[in-house]
Formats: sequence, structure tokens, C-alpha cells
Amino acid sequence: MKAALNRGLSILLIAFAALAVLSVGATRAHAATDVSTVADALKESPVYVDPSMSEQLPKADAEALAKEIEDADKPVFVAVLPADFPEENLFRNLRTATGVTGLYAIRLGDEFQARADSTVLSNEAVRNLVTSVQGESSTETQLDDFTDRALANVGGSAPSSWTDGGDSDPTGVLIGTGVVLAAGGAGAYTLVRRNRRKKEEERQAALEKLRVVVDEDITAFGEELDRLDFHPAEKGADDAMRADYERALDAYDQAKSFMAAAQRPEEVRAVTQALEDGRFSLAMLAARREGRPPPARRAPCFFDPRHGPSVADATWTPDGGTPREVPVCAADRTRLADGLEPAVREVDTDSGRRPYWEAGPAYGPWAGGYFGGGILPGLLIGTLLGQMMAAPAYAATYGSGYGDFGGGGYGGGDVSGADFSSGDFGGGFGDGGFGGGDFGGGF
Repeated sequence: MKAALNRGLSILLIAFAALAVLSVGATRAHAATDVSTVADALKESPVYVDPSMSEQLPKADAEALAKEIEDADKPVFVAVLPADFPEENLFRNLRTATGVTGLYAIRLGDEFQARADSTVLSNEAVRNLVTSVQGESSTETQLDDFTDRALANVGGSAPSSWTDGGDSDPTGVLIGTGVVLAAGGAGAYTLVRRNRRKKEEERQAALEKLRVVVDEDITAFGEELDRLDFHPAEKGADDAMRADYERALDAYDQAKSFMAAAQRPEEVRAVTQALEDGRFSLAMLAARREGRPPPARRAPCFFDPRHGPSVADATWTPDGGTPREVPVCAADRTRLADGLEPAVREVDTDSGRRPYWEAGPAYGPWAGGYFGGGILPGLLIGTLLGQMMAAPAYAATYGSGYGDFGGGGYGGGDVSGADFSSGDFGGGFGDGGFGGGDFGGGF
């Protein structure tokens, strides 16, 4: 009897133990797919793939994507999650859990969306990037293309936790580094110097190309001011008109000063941004003098920023590309409506005069100063300049090109989150999950 009782107790204990194991296993299975686990993984590496989604993005592809992001030193985070992952407030919860300022892209089942802190990328730029890859046929292609374009746009830097080495022994790393330095010696140092010198020569060559084009722009704006039939003391002039006129003159002086001081290609962006400000001031002045309502602030004419502020958007298709809406001046809108070619800004290239968007990467900062607010990526998709600017190497040589214009500077990628606010991720971020705002296009 006692033996039977003991056997019964043993069976009960084994059953309880089995239930406990199952319970723990279930808890762990759930934990492997919750937000905190994803966030912890992203603090260590820029790409997280849920185990159930490994067929969509195999390990080798995920590692290659992570290396690309790490090499670019940009705070871009990519997560591939199953369709049944809890989606309510997903972006907000993930961003809060990581505490890292950056750009977050999530593939949820067959859907894709992204959000970013405004200090690293504007809401409009994020929308353009997402739209540009929505039609991709596979997860791998979609994430590769998105990442390439994002790295050329996003500001800030990668979190230091990516390069901390995890649980590795820092002493061993230092010893290894010392051995490599001792072995490499002067040869490695010479190679670094040579590479730096070559990169600097490329920068200066790009700057000289830009100088020719920008000088033409400055001259053209100066001629507009010379032709302007306005005097601050003329009859009918008021304070608003005089202020517009002064802003235009100041913009002209700033453009000349910025260009004279420019030492790197990316500094040209400030020059063309000043010219764009000046031309808008002239448009404001013209409207006031003619008794018209002041015009809304619009991007300059895409085909040639010297045409001044655009008046509408029109459909245009580049050679070999897809149709897109671009801002156009009144004259180019008429040309397109009549089936004619617009008046395109061409620049010198090794193969002759070409439209600026087919002229090479050096013109990225030039175009970026004119087309702020994050609209440039969508305009240049499918063009030579757009493809070059989407390459990770572009930002290292020519600057970020068309990143967070007017966004108030770049936040670092360190784990802090001090500058995160509910508006950073666009309207609707975290307000209803992927179906009701996060993934439904409800920016």
C-alpha cells in the first residue's frame, strides 16, 4: 500500500514537473515574440528576424543587411515579424523599449511600414521612402532597397551598443588590436593616409563641378534683382514689401558668402537653400505689389530651380522610369500640358550636357538645398542621381544629400530617447496599431 502511494506521488510530481516545463516553455515562446525581446535584440544589432519568419529573410541575408547598416554608422532598425504579432501601438512601444533615436522599419507579415524620430528624418521623407518600396516582390528586395535609400537620407549615428562587443572580453580585443597594429605598422598607416587623400581629392573635384553650376545660379538671381522694378521708397510700398525685398537681398549676399566659404560638397546645400529663400521672397513681393494674396510656400520648379517657386504638381516620367508628381513652374506646366518637353536645367558631364538628375552624385547637395522637406527622394527615384545618392558610400563622400532638411538638426543614435515625442513618428503613430494608423497609411 505504501509502495503504491509512493508511486502515485511520484507520478503526480512528474506530472507537475511536466506542466511546469510546458508552462515555462510557453512563456519563453511568447517572450521570443514580444516587443521587449525585439527591442533588446535591436540594441545589439540593427536587424531582427522573428524565428517564424526566417524563410522571408534567411540568416545570411539578415546578417548582410545588418553589416551594411553597421558599416554606414546610421540608426536604422529593421524588424521582420509575423502577421499575428500584437500590432497595437507597435512602433511607439518598440521605440520606447529601445530608447534609441532612429528610423524604424517593420515588415509585419506581408505589410511594410516605417517611422522615424523627426531629428533623424522628416515624416515626409519617411513616407517617400516607404512608398518607393511598397511594390517590391520579395521581403529581401524590399528591405535591401529601403535600407540603401534610408542610409543615404537618415541623420544621426548608430547606437554605441552595436559596437560594444557584447560579452566579449575587452582585454582580449585590446591585445588583438595591439598585435595587428604592431604587425601592420607603418604600412597600415600609409594606406589610411592614401585613402583619405584620395577621398579628399574626389571631394574637391566634386566641389569644383558644383562651383560652376552654383555660380551660374547666383548670377541668375543677381540679374533678377537687377531687373526688379522696385524701390523701398516708391509710392505704395509698405513695410511688408520692404521686408520681402530685404530678405531677397540678404539671401543673395548669403549665397555668395556661403559659396566663397565652401570647402566640401555638402556645404553647397546652404547656398542653394539661400537662393530658394530669396526667390520665394521675390514671389511674395510680386504678389503684394499686384494686390494678390501671398502665395503658399512651395518647392521650386523641379526642372530648373532658377524658374522660381512652383505653382502646381504635374506628372512626369524620366527616361526608363516610372511616372511621378513633380513641382513645376507655370511655363513648364503649360509645356507638359501641350505635350512638349520642359525647360530642363542641364550641366556639363563627360558625355556632354545632361539634365542635372543624370549628371552624377556631386549634384546631390545642390539639389538638396533647393528641394528641402524630404520631397527629393520621391522625385529622384529611378534617375541616375537618385540611384547614386541611395548608395551607402554616398553620404561618406558627399554628405547626406537630401536627408532631414529643416528638421532642427540631427540627434545622435545613443540610447537615450530624451528627444522623442509623440509627434516624431507622424500623425497616427501608435494610435491604433498597424491597421488603424501605423500600417494603414494614416500618417
